[in-house]
Amino acid sequence: MTIYGCEPDEAVLFRQLAPRFGVVPTIEAAPVSHGNVELALGNRCISIGHKTQVANPVLVALSRAGVEYISTRSIGYNHIDVEYAESVGICVENVAYSPDSVADYTLMLMLMVLRNAKSTIRRAGVHDYRLNEARGKELRDLAVGVVGTGRIGAAVIDRLRGFGCRILACDSCPQVDADYFPLDELLRLSDVITLHTPLNADTHHLINRRRIERMKRGAIVVNTGRGALIDTDALVEALESGQLGGAALDVIEGEEGIFYADCGGKRIESKRLLLLQEMPNVLISPHTAYYTDHALADTVENSIINCLEFESGKRHG
Repeated sequence: MTIYGCEPDEAVLFRQLAPRFGVVPTIEAAPVSHGNVELALGNRCISIGHKTQVANPVLVALSRAGVEYISTRSIGYNHIDVEYAESVGICVENVAYSPDSVADYTLMLMLMVLRNAKSTIRRAGVHDYRLNEARGKELRDLAVGVVGTGRIGAAVIDRLRGFGCRILACDSCPQVDADYFPLDELLRLSDVITLHTPLNADTHHLINRRRIERMKRGAIVVNTGRGALIDTDALVEALESGQLGGAALDVIEGEEGIFYADCGGKRIESKRLLLLQEMPNVLISPHTAYYTDHALADTVENSIINCLEFESGKRHG
């Protein structure tokens, strides 16, 4: 089994867990590319990371090298063209990992925005210990709309119940015991909106200018899903005008090549990211909601299991 885009902490886990399953891993730190396809020779199954886009010509090269199955160490597929992979004879599947990692982080971001944590922490950092001009809000007084109620969205709903807030849900396939609404109605009624739906052609810019205009004035948006679920230009405009009261974004359009890198000494080309980071009511974190010891161990183990089940015929794509 060849593991591409393998971070050091993942490599430790693969080396620990692979022998238990009788697997000999070939570990490659670089993402899969034309330059390292040969590492997959002799292996029908490979594992890839989610941080780098997989080009279609690379999928062709993998197919020619004998690869028939790709396990992506992520829930999302937006870094790989699954249909094209299937057309060249490669099945692509994701992995399941602890939904608690993202759910916990989502609630943390939500509470931080509601309590003006960014401004408070910045002030305290320069020894200004005065109270904020704006008071915080309590979740029990608010309506929270959860868009997408799969494993992560369901875990967020479980946590929200303990706060006593009104919970609204939206999903094309309702999966949990909750009050479901059409998306536009949910957006109209919610004080806080949190996004947990996959990114695909139907959900690209799900939160667009038209829908933002229908939200409550001063509503807050939390996104720990994928950046392109939100039209970022429309988001910036709404935050600047006061239509939206704040945002907490663990993901953002154009994060590729910025997130997961030390850009301290580099020029950031994304003007939208720079604008958002300057806003006192916006929290930005670098696609890290999933990153816990439990979730990482789940990801590595389930990536190995996916490949073994494909080899044994239990997975057929």
